[in-house]
Amino acid sequence: MLDNEFHISREGKATLVSMICPKFEHHQTEEESLYSLRELRELLRTLNIEAGEQYFQSRKSIDPATILGSGKIIEIAELAKAEGSKVLVFDFELTSSQIRNIKKITNLSVIDRCHIILEIFAQNARTKDAKIQIEIARLQYILPRLSGFWSHLGRQRGGVGVKGGEGEQQIELDRRIIRDRIEYYKRELKDIAKSREQQRKKRKNEAVTAALVGYTNAGKSSLMNRLCKVDILEKNMLFATLDSTYRTLNPDTKPNMLLIDTVGFISNLPNTLIDGFKTTLESALEADLLLIVCDISDPNYELHLKVTQDVLKDIGVHGKDQLIVFNKKDLLKDPLKTQIIKRKHPNSFVISSFDKVDIDNLRTHVINYFLNKQEHYDIFIPYEDGEAHSMVLSKSNVMAQKNHETGIFYRIRVPDFIFGKMAIKKYILAPDHPLHQELK
Repeated sequence: MLDNEFHISREGKATLVSMICPKFEHHQTEEESLYSLRELRELLRTLNIEAGEQYFQSRKSIDPATILGSGKIIEIAELAKAEGSKVLVFDFELTSSQIRNIKKITNLSVIDRCHIILEIFAQNARTKDAKIQIEIARLQYILPRLSGFWSHLGRQRGGVGVKGGEGEQQIELDRRIIRDRIEYYKRELKDIAKSREQQRKKRKNEAVTAALVGYTNAGKSSLMNRLCKVDILEKNMLFATLDSTYRTLNPDTKPNMLLIDTVGFISNLPNTLIDGFKTTLESALEADLLLIVCDISDPNYELHLKVTQDVLKDIGVHGKDQLIVFNKKDLLKDPLKTQIIKRKHPNSFVISSFDKVDIDNLRTHVINYFLNKQEHYDIFIPYEDGEAHSMVLSKSNVMAQKNHETGIFYRIRVPDFIFGKMAIKKYILAPDHPLHQELK
């Protein structure tokens, strides 16, 4: 019953509803509201729901019962029905009483921005932990809104086997079911988190990582495909990727260099989703380098950058090394914009994920970033220690080597956390050792 009541039908048009109010965050100006409505249209497109007309009202304050006031709601409902719409989609969160009141006034289905995003998350999640995180967020969203969704609340249940005694309302039983399910999923998520933490520690001891982060639909998956020469799902839709994906950036360097593709960010993210949304970004915590991908062709790219930095700060990773990658330069109509961006962000990359030269340059830059952070060692290993030779060749980046009559001289680059496990410290040459001169 929960799933049936909560599922959003893909049939018919959806009329979009918003407002402008100085006391309403993300809707304080007409520009903010119109931008958010454009995003809402894209969210609906991701669900294959046809978006109809959009309406908004300027108000000094929010009507607690219906947001816009009953008169305006009736007017919008009449216009929506005239164009064949069966649902009103509000570009912000609605409370249970607001959903119930608007439904009663309009006789139309009523959903909000949070509900739409949850539906997309549920549709696109692939891994077990992502599905559980989204299910928890979904149930937490439903819990305070039961009376807005449910049509059977007037019924009473009593008799043998009903916990809580005779006459307990159906809504109380539903709340108990939902709370129990939330606790069950949270326990499952804790077990998954333990396993994930073990995997993260293992990767930390064996690899270095860069994470692709940024606003949704900035082209992160396309960039992942080109940089790692793989085939991750690419769609021109919001939240096409929800699960963190790990791929090898360069198989020829040591240790492994991994690239992580993460879920995209979005502005005006409903409060109900914030915690669940952040848990899908945990993979960014282990990254040594953040590649912040931004769609340069979007006129609101500066807002997207701000949203990205705000989320990174919220999850505690904003202090990591960062590289801004402005993607989709092939969609720019003004060729001067690239030069403007480069002046404003001198250390950034302006690329097209479809330009091989751009991709090769970016890949080389990232690889060199990791190599340059590795320590240099000059070592001399006697021929008889075959295990040490094997360790050097398999675990480090050999920059130069030279055979000697009693052994081999190596100049290597390797991270400290790898070198400490190689058990070859005894072969490090002193700074003034004469063998140093042989490779100069």
